[in-house]
Amino acid sequence: MDIVCLDLEGVLVPEIWIAFSQASGIPELKRTTRDEPDYDKLMRWRLGILKEHGLGLNEIQATIEKIEPIPGAKEFLDELRSLTQVIIISDTFTQFASPLMKKLGWPTIFCNSLEVAADGEITGFRMRIENSKLTTVRALQSIGYSTIASGDSYNDLAMIKASKAGFLFKSTDKIKQDNPELPAFETYDELLAAIKAQLS
Repeated sequence: MDIVCLDLEGVLVPEIWIAFSQASGIPELKRTTRDEPDYDKLMRWRLGILKEHGLGLNEIQATIEKIEPIPGAKEFLDELRSLTQVIIISDTFTQFASPLMKKLGWPTIFCNSLEVAADGEITGFRMRIENSKLTTVRALQSIGYSTIASGDSYNDLAMIKASKAGFLFKSTDKIKQDNPELPAFETYDELLAAIKAQLS
């Protein structure tokens, strides 16, 4: 039995932090897991910048409300879900993901959660489990699933490489150069065709 595991940001929706960087006028917040492989370090750095500027969950959610899925993402996801089971495994947070899941037709997502004070300040974050993407793929394999995975960033590589088939999607030149063994695609049609070829 096959199950497809997809990253969210950069694959199905634009990067939330890049959108918020543009909306808030804080260029440092453009940094993502494409630039910083250590997610814990990246998030602590982000929270420091938010605190410095007096920004919190309300401001980020206002930006997220305006984010639309990447053109073709919902159609790709709908067709894929008609063929096999699909789970989105993301390092984002439930407080960020819900408006985006609505726009994508409520697919299943496994992600993390933020610790938020009454005034909306983001005081911390709780990761669902360490190395959540790889750990989730391994858990799915342990209950009889063959995983097919796709993502765009450093934090997707472990789940991609641990799966029966894995693909880079809309990734960076550096990640593609460093992982030449991984097929890399730029369009949903290409990715869908590659996944279909792996379905048993």
